[in-house]
Amino acid sequence: MNHVLVVLVKNISIVMENNLSQYFDHTLLGFNTSLEDVKSLCKEALKYAFKAVCIPPYFVKDAKLLLQESDVKVCTVVGFPLGYIDTLSKSLEAKLAIEQGAEEIDMVINIAALKSADLAFVEQDILSVYSICKDYDVLLKVIIEASELSEDEIKAVCGLCNRVKVDFVKTSTGINSKAKLDDVVLMREVLDDNIQIKASGGIRSKLQVLDFINAGASRIGTSSSVQIVKE
Repeated sequence: MNHVLVVLVKNISIVMENNLSQYFDHTLLGFNTSLEDVKSLCKEALKYAFKAVCIPPYFVKDAKLLLQESDVKVCTVVGFPLGYIDTLSKSLEAKLAIEQGAEEIDMVINIAALKSADLAFVEQDILSVYSICKDYDVLLKVIIEASELSEDEIKAVCGLCNRVKVDFVKTSTGINSKAKLDDVVLMREVLDDNIQIKASGGIRSKLQVLDFINAGASRIGTSSSVQIVKE
């Protein structure tokens, strides 16, 4: 058995021992999501002890009530899915979601600004939401839509996340694009050690999950969480 395979097998064993369920943000962000869908999602999250549910802001209060006696976190999105709403709107959206019960915020960067090489704007956009999150002791995950970026753009935005000292950088919205292993590997190389990675978008099997964890992800966003843990 070669060295790379030995390392992979060892890492997979560690993941299984540490409970695979705790890597999942059990996700439901479709435009046609209903309250009954969210109730079902929360019940599944409780049954399988997932780390969090990730839901539209409209349902944050409902999810918080359903999960209040558990360790499952309530996560919602800001600036989703395109990211180019103005910074003030993102800040207010994050603040309202947190006051309604969100414990983690997944924020989409302003990709239009990044593509225009306006890094100062992108950094301020991230910082504004980060500041709100830190005021309330809430985790911030910054969605960069990596599959739509060049390698230099990924490095640049990860550098900004290092400067702001965000909690997570997330590969994708899952609406516009899918997570790629090569992107996670690059992100892990550039990001500071204390910034974690969330892989999201198109992840539907246990093998994919283990590949992304081995590449450096510590959180997985997927609507297929139950199917995956049952494999």
